[in-house]
Amino acid sequence: MKRLFARILCLVALLSAFGAAHAANPYVELETDQGNVVLELYPDKAPKTVENFLQYVRDGHYVGTIFHRVIPGFMVQGGGFDASMREKSTRPPIENEARNGLKNDVGTIAMARTPAPHSASAQFFINVAANRFLDYPSSDGWGYAVFGKVVRGMDVISAITRVPTRNLGMHQNVPVTPVMIRGARVLDALPPAAASKP
Repeated sequence: MKRLFARILCLVALLSAFGAAHAANPYVELETDQGNVVLELYPDKAPKTVENFLQYVRDGHYVGTIFHRVIPGFMVQGGGFDASMREKSTRPPIENEARNGLKNDVGTIAMARTPAPHSASAQFFINVAANRFLDYPSSDGWGYAVFGKVVRGMDVISAITRVPTRNLGMHQNVPVTPVMIRGARVLDALPPAAASKP
């Protein structure tokens, strides 16, 4: 009987630890011109990337930035430019954590970068297709680091993919009317889903 009780206590402890670890995933809400998007981040898989993103959120970096590159059937990219296409200053780039086992599936958020593997700073993109060619090791031996997923507002991301775009100077696929990120905040927990309208 004592052994059974001890095993039950161990099981309860393990389940509690699992629940605490799962509950520890941070959530970030992006308020955009097209609606709000909630992201769940995975610090257990991409700790440096998640902390980097959260710090930019806390610093207010993303407020007033736009989704400056929108390609239907591929992804939407933002977090680096204001509405006048002026690039915002950033902190130093971070280590590429693409070797974490996460895939560039539909709805995942990953870090944008230059051809240099360890060049990601503030810009991110949200996949609207299963972009497996971006997964580690990709064509350059590194790939693009996924660090979270859209858990609310994928319809908003889909709406962003439908906005008209144009070429602007050296930039391609720029929305004709800027799609702004008007707010970005870390949430204490996943908010309840909005009630559907009758």
